[in-house]
Amino acid sequence: MTFFTGLRCRMCGTPFPAEALFVCDQCLGPLEVTYDYDAIGRAVSREQVSARPQNLWRYRELLPVNEPLTGFYSGFTPLVKADRLARRLGVRELYVKDDSVNHPTFSYKDRVVSVAASRAVELGFEVFACASTGNLANSVAAHAARLGLICYVFIPDNLEAAKVMGSAIYRPRVIAVKGNYDDINRLCTQIADRHAWGFANINLRTYYAEGAKTYGFEIAEQLGWRFPRHVVCPVAGGTLLPRIARAFDELKTLGWVSGDQPRMHAVQAAGSAPVVKAFQAGAEFPEPVKPDTIAKSIAIGNPADGYHVLQTLRETGGTATMVSDEEILQGVTLLAETEGIFTEPAGGATLAGAVALIRSGAIPPDEPLVVCITGNGYKTSDVMQGRTEGPIHLGKGLAEFEDYLAAKV
Repeated sequence: MTFFTGLRCRMCGTPFPAEALFVCDQCLGPLEVTYDYDAIGRAVSREQVSARPQNLWRYRELLPVNEPLTGFYSGFTPLVKADRLARRLGVRELYVKDDSVNHPTFSYKDRVVSVAASRAVELGFEVFACASTGNLANSVAAHAARLGLICYVFIPDNLEAAKVMGSAIYRPRVIAVKGNYDDINRLCTQIADRHAWGFANINLRTYYAEGAKTYGFEIAEQLGWRFPRHVVCPVAGGTLLPRIARAFDELKTLGWVSGDQPRMHAVQAAGSAPVVKAFQAGAEFPEPVKPDTIAKSIAIGNPADGYHVLQTLRETGGTATMVSDEEILQGVTLLAETEGIFTEPAGGATLAGAVALIRSGAIPPDEPLVVCITGNGYKTSDVMQGRTEGPIHLGKGLAEFEDYLAAKV
């Protein structure tokens, strides 16, 4: 049984059928999925959810798919109680939501793609595609392979080699475009219209974005069906942060969690920070920028959901901050050496942003917070070259090792 009832414009409220639509033809606002929450409340309880398999489909009544087809091992990633990191930062209670170990491609994109791919099949698409800065391409290629779909992924031509291989191994058509993500997104919008392909983050974006809610559902469930006080989240295209907030709203609507809505905080790299600049200026919409940052997975100068991010920040009493490339790399190192988690630069940015918000007093030291880690550092390990100690080269005899130990003293 399904509980999604259609689509609705988030700006003007115009209803639409549950088709491959992503923008309102009345006001050009973004569309969102609508649900029958009363029916969901009658059909399932949080206790029943807790007894289900530990994947993102445990929340299937709150997702816009008739029949899940992939993602049966995706989601329900660790919520790490990061005590050593908390002590380093001088806060009482800090958690890391670690999607760097999400199955199968080690980023939060496996959540949104599981939903988009399942819906793509339901809507009859034979080609599944995306515009991507890397992680999304990996996930689209993997899930397309699992479903036997023809797959195209469009990426910048300067993408990290590990991320290129992370898509190519699944045998899609990898199209490297001479331009940044925003250039690629415009091209893919034209291709989707002309060839009627299913693009996860374009004409399927309305469904794709709903998969991000599972990140928020899990945070609350893993905390014992309660909310943290603060959530610090990276912003690229702007999909994740507002959907985490929507997940919290839906849990309150169903009566599964009570208490105040967490304050949502956005972090961007200083070289690609249209949302942060708009927030600080009090603007309603972000102005596009040309990205220039080491954090390529969040290097999106014209975020599709930028308005929604700004709206969510203000509604929840959150804030926004930007961090330099140097602070990003320091964040990667800090998370690794305190909690044994190797994140990509986007995660380093998120942690660096959390550090800045704690130091500024925006996040008080006695209020629980969750830091969102969305991707794996092994895909982008080149950025850390020269920032770690090299190996100690010794012979195979014990005497040489003893000499080395003595010299250290």
